[in-house]
Amino acid sequence: MMLHLWNLVLRVWFVQAWIVAVLWAWKAIEAARGLPTVPDLLDADWDVSSAQGPTLTVIVPALDEAENIAACLSSLLAQDYTSLRIVAVNDRSTDETGAIMDSFAARYPDRLKVLHIADLPAGWLGKTHAMALAAGESESEYLLFTDADILFSSDALRRSMSYAVASQADHLVTLPTLVLKRWDEAALLSFFQVCAMWASRPWKVADPKAKRDAVGVGAFNLIRRDAYEKVGGFEALRMEIIEDLGIARRVKRAGLRQRVAFGKGLVNVHWAPGALGVVGVLTKNIFSAFRFQIPLLLFACGWLFAFCVLPVVVIVPELLLPAILTALSVALLYVGLGRHSGISAWNAALAPFAAWLLIYALLRSMVTTLRQGGVVWRGTFYPLAELKRHVAPMW
Repeated sequence: MMLHLWNLVLRVWFVQAWIVAVLWAWKAIEAARGLPTVPDLLDADWDVSSAQGPTLTVIVPALDEAENIAACLSSLLAQDYTSLRIVAVNDRSTDETGAIMDSFAARYPDRLKVLHIADLPAGWLGKTHAMALAAGESESEYLLFTDADILFSSDALRRSMSYAVASQADHLVTLPTLVLKRWDEAALLSFFQVCAMWASRPWKVADPKAKRDAVGVGAFNLIRRDAYEKVGGFEALRMEIIEDLGIARRVKRAGLRQRVAFGKGLVNVHWAPGALGVVGVLTKNIFSAFRFQIPLLLFACGWLFAFCVLPVVVIVPELLLPAILTALSVALLYVGLGRHSGISAWNAALAPFAAWLLIYALLRSMVTTLRQGGVVWRGTFYPLAELKRHVAPMW
């Protein structure tokens, strides 16, 4: 009886292992064909003068970012894009963020404007309110929404705007380069990037028929003003925690032109110190990516286990071949992304470890949100019932 049961388990495991291996191989082949078609803004084609470029306003919301805001504003003020203004928003900070912003504005009054928010209106998240307010204070043709901990190379905006104009983009994401200070950060974040290609394929973002392939990144969300107004701006996303992806999905659903581009070193961000720091960041917001739906999040955990952990548990010779195919396919994905991200492909060896960490982050985010009955975001508590009432569809 036990032998019969074991044989049945082995047959099921064998079928599952080959399904996983074939799907990973297909994803690797798809990425090998697709990733080279994504524009690279470091190419000479985008190294052009900005003398006749459209007007651009960069919006930087910040809450208690005294440690980062000076470096961010300095990098923006050093841009070689000519038609540029910056609006920095001090969103109820209790540290020196506002004072630092004001000191920069005093030195660059023609280029930098500071808005101070003392109170948050009901029915708004702090960040969406800050960005909506700043957008209303500007009149430029394009808006760039970014974060206070981002560092830009001096040509980042000029190259991005060159591509945005040439491609007639209504919305452009220049993918940020991750600044990695520890091996465990690299392991988890590189794995996160690989998994993200299952949710949204960068090479399909420009395809209006690929409705599920939308990309939004808080570090660099560039949008044409008329497109921003057409999708309702951040007024339509007042309670959206992952507002960067939210506006990207609205752009895609509206049939507007969405673009994504690589540009290693143009837009730089350090997520958090160490893998546990990254887990801490994900704890605050990743449950909202699943629209606070427990079954969806548990399905994602099961997928991670079946596709990223189980294939390496090889205890019988019959499962060795699909395990090797899976490992090679995953490694090829790391190699393909590494050419643009700068993250070593050797992190593929740590993918199972990173998968466990990501599963932990997902479950921790769900449990924390449910236990608290809501989310603490930028210093304010938002009840779960209220967040669910305003949640937008995934696709």
